[in-house]
Amino acid sequence: MAEGNQQFGGGHAHCDAMIYLGDRWPECYRGALFTSNIHGRRINRDQLVRTEGPFRGIHDDDFLLADDSWFRAVSMEYGPDGDVYLTDWSDNGECHDRDGVHRTSGRIYKITWGEPKRVEADLAAASNEQLVQYQLHKNDWFVRHARRLLQERAATGHDMSSVNQELRSWFDSDLDVTRKLRALWALYSTNGADKEWLIGLLKSNSEHLRCWAIRLLTDAPGPDQTITDALTQAAGAEASWLVRMELASALRRLPVTDRFDVAIPLTRRAPNVDPNIDRMIWYAVEPAVADNPQRGVAFAATAPQPLMRWTAKRLAAHSSDSIGLLFAAAERSKNLEFVANVLSGFSDVIESLDSHKVPESAQAAVLRLMDHSEDRIRLPALTIAAAIGDEVTVQRVRQVVHDSTQKDAARLAVLAGLAKRGFDGLAEDLQRLIAAGQMTTAALRASSGVHSVSLLETILDHYPKMSPDERITAIDVLVSRADGARLLMSSVERNEFQASDISATQARQIAALKDGALVRRLESLWGTVRQSSAERLTGIRELELSLTPEVLSQADLTEGREVFRKTCSMCHRLFSDGRTIGPELTGANRRSLHYLLSNIVDPSAAVPADFRQATVVTTNGRVITGAISQRTEAQIAIQTVNGEVRLRSEDVEELTISPQSMMPDGLLEKLNDNQKRDLIGWLMSDGVEAVSALDTEGQGPNTKP
Repeated sequence: MAEGNQQFGGGHAHCDAMIYLGDRWPECYRGALFTSNIHGRRINRDQLVRTEGPFRGIHDDDFLLADDSWFRAVSMEYGPDGDVYLTDWSDNGECHDRDGVHRTSGRIYKITWGEPKRVEADLAAASNEQLVQYQLHKNDWFVRHARRLLQERAATGHDMSSVNQELRSWFDSDLDVTRKLRALWALYSTNGADKEWLIGLLKSNSEHLRCWAIRLLTDAPGPDQTITDALTQAAGAEASWLVRMELASALRRLPVTDRFDVAIPLTRRAPNVDPNIDRMIWYAVEPAVADNPQRGVAFAATAPQPLMRWTAKRLAAHSSDSIGLLFAAAERSKNLEFVANVLSGFSDVIESLDSHKVPESAQAAVLRLMDHSEDRIRLPALTIAAAIGDEVTVQRVRQVVHDSTQKDAARLAVLAGLAKRGFDGLAEDLQRLIAAGQMTTAALRASSGVHSVSLLETILDHYPKMSPDERITAIDVLVSRADGARLLMSSVERNEFQASDISATQARQIAALKDGALVRRLESLWGTVRQSSAERLTGIRELELSLTPEVLSQADLTEGREVFRKTCSMCHRLFSDGRTIGPELTGANRRSLHYLLSNIVDPSAAVPADFRQATVVTTNGRVITGAISQRTEAQIAIQTVNGEVRLRSEDVEELTISPQSMMPDGLLEKLNDNQKRDLIGWLMSDGVEAVSALDTEGQGPNTKP
């Protein structure tokens, strides 16, 4: 295997994780994270390190590389002898296998250091005193199993007073934090850690003890006011990332009415070094914002980013009253960042709002903010005014779109608002912009929401002058409606338009219009949209026979990368190239020719739920295909190749989820033999253009000198 691929750790699919805390292997393995790498036929090893912020995994040398092509490690456990047991699924594939023919081939391995030894471990026969002593054992297997037995005995009514006394004495006298934690866990498991004692631990010098005190205090449902008060005090004083993360995690276990009490002091410390803390806080306060909008506005006004914007967005989507509260606070505030976030958050949810639900006071505030000197306030205000303002306001801001003396940012902001509004005169504005070659991409994207044959004709008329990216967007607009697709087919028939400009995705979009005459014209001019299963299987086999190791060794990886960029990178990322609308390919099972061809030739054979194709028909006849990226009662978001489209739920007439993948069929059919060879060679390579052949069990390309 080439060194470049070796550095990727074999692939991005992992199963199970084990932190080794046994007592037999060398010390360098203790505390290391071991994961089963499915595609890489190996066990990865990472060191968990932390400075002031969150833990990071630093990749260490792989622990184990298997020479068995069927090796698929599933789980690992260290036992009482300190060695590790590893289960191997043992199959010639790692996914998409539905026949189950190899389900009896699994294996269990034992990985030993030195000569294997037999260890007797009948802990169930041990006394309570012995189980307490096992809490000091170096092998954590004994620690955990002994603690479980103590917990079971406490739960069945055994007298644990002597156990608790011994553990408390040990906790108070031992200086080692790990041993204190083991005593704490055992005390809690045997009902020996009362609330008052745990609250006292919130002031411990050890961040780990403070962390576990929070977790145990909120372990039982419905923590009382005493606990909430203690956590509120701790949140205002805590500087440790670890403890702050634990506090943020504990918020959701508090009653909704109490969450702001802890969240507000938690957010008033220095900015979080870990964005996950902000996310954990948000998951807890989001229902609290809806429960008490007044406190939500107060929280938003002082919260750091991104909590400020998230809260403003949630309030804007909640109700007319909360919108009024939000804009009233914005007008009173001297914090321009808060004002900007109120506007941006509100702009994010305009598609799901009816203008009559926006209070007049909020609309008046937007009009005043349109003339603000700072763009971060003026631009979103322009978008909102164009989207929800009265006719006088709309005509005023509409002039900005065509005023070349205005900044492009202002023109784009107004255009975005008009597009969200569905303004009656928008088709005329878009035709003027496209004809003038001004803000063409934005104008084309806005055209998708407008039903106007004259606009579609304008797009076709000016297609030859557009850039390659603009042409892709233009075709997307044309094929989103039957009228546009008919115009497009007519242009192809008159030889005014190259059928090869229509991608497989766009051809599928035309087929989704469910117009039989259109589909017949498409098949006559462009080709068949979907082959039969037998044809695809035959195609895969023919490609496997033609793309031999000798052929792939001649692949030009530079050309292959260019084919990838033109054909695949709009949705997929390989190494550092491309987008992530579809699955990331760098760590996929790229060494297998069959795996690659199966997924390229027949992408819909097995489709993850996140990448199933959704077809949306709007109430005005527009058809949008993509994957659903977000869905609420008020709106739906569809991720298309050219970006995300948001619609109000009431504007959706029909929604169909197809078993088909977003990835179209026929991608290889448009390539000649050399392009196929070069693309597959690039996909199977390690991404470095001056290294030796990629060893893939006899199949793989050489990079040319």
